[in-house]
Amino acid sequence: MRFCFLHAADLHIDSPLAGLGVKDPAVAARFAQAGRRAVEALIDEAISADAAFVVISGDIFDGDWKDVTTGLFFARALGRLDRKGIPTFIVKGNHDADSLMSKSLPYPPSVRIFSSARAETLLVEQRRVALHGRSFGTRLVDGAFVASYPERREGWLNIGVLHTALDGSRGHAAYAPCTVEDLARFGYDYWALGHVHAAEIVARDPWIVYPGNIQGRSVKETGAKGAMRITVDDGRIVEATPVSLDTARWAHERIEIDDCADEAEALARIEARLGAVHAQAEARPLAARIRLVGATPLHERLVAGRETLEQEARALGFRLAEDCWVERLEIATRPPARARAPAAPDALDIATLLREAAADPGFEATLAELAELLGDKLPRGLRAEFPGDPAALAQLVETARDLLLGALEQEDAA
Repeated sequence: MRFCFLHAADLHIDSPLAGLGVKDPAVAARFAQAGRRAVEALIDEAISADAAFVVISGDIFDGDWKDVTTGLFFARALGRLDRKGIPTFIVKGNHDADSLMSKSLPYPPSVRIFSSARAETLLVEQRRVALHGRSFGTRLVDGAFVASYPERREGWLNIGVLHTALDGSRGHAAYAPCTVEDLARFGYDYWALGHVHAAEIVARDPWIVYPGNIQGRSVKETGAKGAMRITVDDGRIVEATPVSLDTARWAHERIEIDDCADEAEALARIEARLGAVHAQAEARPLAARIRLVGATPLHERLVAGRETLEQEARALGFRLAEDCWVERLEIATRPPARARAPAAPDALDIATLLREAAADPGFEATLAELAELLGDKLPRGLRAEFPGDPAALAQLVETARDLLLGALEQEDAA
């Protein structure tokens, strides 16, 4: 008997896409429905694939709903599966744990939500599938949570449904901490994990899989997002196939401009990269962060003219498509190693003076004193702009140097 099921996680329905609204409300409005459309794409995929069932491994919501329309939307989406005879199995994660959700809705009868009081086993009898899972009762659970899962059911396909970061080595807090070895000892055939937003097949014997989240929410979550379509043949997992479901996409592109003669060449390189990334997004709205790198004599001019260059890059994006948006332009270039010659024999060499000041033995001590002063005296709202950390302040000083030199260069060219 051959069939498939879908494994999804981390829907975060109605969680806002970060970093767009404050920059361009019109662009944010076009991205705003991406999360809901990705959920609808998940339902479409389950129906078109004739999935035997759908597993969702936690964090359907970000927490309690702002209003009931969030829950109504999800109940309506699951109703489409129910009418097709496709059951849904859900565990709650750290974001939608019982203690964080005060509202609830009666979901269709084919939707089964695992208890948070204890781990339990739910069956798909006609497919001889046993699903073992437990929902989060509170936001934080310890290692005993995983140990409470039941033994495998012999003669059935055993699936563990768990919201966890494993040992936390993937850059996430160790919710329901455990190791691959811990999971393997259960003897399950497949572990349907959630919480980590990057898709990953952690192991194949047994299968331990993160599908990632279904819609990227910020520039930290780039590339295709979606679910896993799992193929079962004769009671064995034979294939795990990523399925793209996202309806808006993020990109973070690093562009070398060492050999660019001027800003026009840098913009041409940005336009070419935007074109390639937009094509990869396959007509989805795209928000891209561009980071210019390399050693270039343009460095100070780029730093001083960053805002203008950013707006020009955005115009290039909109020329490609209405929904191709440059979220931010970062200047991470550096000046060439060679020394700058003064413009005239009697000219003041500001670049050298600034470099010598930064090399003064008392410079680091001054930064440390300034950092302590800022940490104590600045209002809370300004501390993010002026961090009370000597290394961060040194970076601000370097940026100020580049802004000054770039402004002087622009003035000389005028």
